[in-house]
Amino acid sequence: MTEPRRIQAPFTLGNSPFALSDAAFALLRDFIVQRSGILFDESKRGVMADKLSELVAANGLTSFLDYYYLLRYDSAADAHWTALMNRLSVPETFFWRQPEQINALASVIAPAHFLAYPNRPLRIWSAGCCSGEEAVSLAIALAEQGLLDRQPIEIVATDASAEAIARAERGSYPHRSFRQLPGHLKAKYFVTDGSDRWRPIESLRRSIHWAVANLVIPEDVKRYAACDVIFCRNVFIYFSDDAIRSTVRLFTEYLSPDGFLFVGASESLGRLGVALELAEIGGAFTYVKLGRREVVEAAKITHTAAARGPVLTHHQGNP
Repeated sequence: MTEPRRIQAPFTLGNSPFALSDAAFALLRDFIVQRSGILFDESKRGVMADKLSELVAANGLTSFLDYYYLLRYDSAADAHWTALMNRLSVPETFFWRQPEQINALASVIAPAHFLAYPNRPLRIWSAGCCSGEEAVSLAIALAEQGLLDRQPIEIVATDASAEAIARAERGSYPHRSFRQLPGHLKAKYFVTDGSDRWRPIESLRRSIHWAVANLVIPEDVKRYAACDVIFCRNVFIYFSDDAIRSTVRLFTEYLSPDGFLFVGASESLGRLGVALELAEIGGAFTYVKLGRREVVEAAKITHTAAARGPVLTHHQGNP
């Protein structure tokens, strides 16, 4: 390809030599949503410009349009795309987010699974895991129920950002990641690394497999969606409707017949025409396959009737 134009002077955000034109915005927006599912609509145009400006400058380019051509046609396009995905990654999350869903997994879903399938591993996928706090939280909850070391449990955590997965594998967390985790759980499951950061204990670390996966690449989804429980929370708020539909259809196709999909509290799939129905289990909202609610409900009643009564009820509309 033709060499992109280079700038000699350092790039300064306060005195940018280029702006995000309508044409460049449309090209980059469409390319990013096609490759990642992430949609920057007109209201997020400034956000996109801010996120990409540093990459434009780092490559010595003079315009966002040059950067688009770099992503599309440069011989190192794959490396440039990896850098972009790292830049677009959500910067942080925290432990024990939406704890009712975490508790539903550990106190209802996992015990019922092993009651129904005593010799089959419970497979859990944390999709869009960022720096890993969600997957570690799931492992903590399962450990608190005495299941993590006594039952065959497989936890896979993925993110489209290789940089985020590298942070998750390092497993060194700052104080702000613990803002919702109960103090006794932090003391029990984390050790200080000698600074103002903490690492999960080894039994948690070895229970999780980390990998890079892009939720708009069908092969990546198929690789991990053949499981019993998917946590894909606060990911779809960044996706286009078409990207959500495509991803959820693959989730639904490969998820076990009586499996569960957990999404974020502000995310709803009902309006998108997917083959899932909303349910409540153990006080948490989840999605199950259409036509499977009664089967899943019966399994949960079998496991919990003595202590709780029915725990899975159908809900019309959105949570």
